[in-house]
Amino acid sequence: MMELKAGEYRRFEDIKHVREDGREYWSARELAPALEYTQWRNFSKVIGRAMIACENSGHSVPDDFAEVSKIVDAGATSKPIKDYELSRYACYLIVQNGDPRKEVIALGQTYFAIQTYRQEVADHFNQLDEDRRRLVVRGDIKQWHQLLAKNILTLTLCQGLS
Repeated sequence: MMELKAGEYRRFEDIKHVREDGREYWSARELAPALEYTQWRNFSKVIGRAMIACENSGHSVPDDFAEVSKIVDAGATSKPIKDYELSRYACYLIVQNGDPRKEVIALGQTYFAIQTYRQEVADHFNQLDEDRRRLVVRGDIKQWHQLLAKNILTLTLCQGLS
């Protein structure tokens, strides 16, 4: 799987919002320019295809694509515009249905796939009882120690050869 550089990762992290209950969402109006869509009408077509995919997968479209209104300045007055508060899953579907010629779409696919996997692992870990969590952490520490020991040995051998 492709690795994301810090700037590429931040492109999506910087526009992420977190509700008081800890749930994450992205504004469609902020995601569009991050995915290099300059016209809302083009991006709304991608959202429409993603909504169809969401419905066909058995998910609740209103839960993943919560429609909201935002007030924007329009000269001397202000007017409401349509926006969506998108779940991570909705964003994943959007990048899957975006313009495949855009490099940023591939970056978005990678970002949302990685973040979805991380969340699934965290959810699974949080469902474990305390004893099983300790075993998982102990196993992780053991692996890190083995890797560290291997790297120290490699470094020592390399220094001995020079």
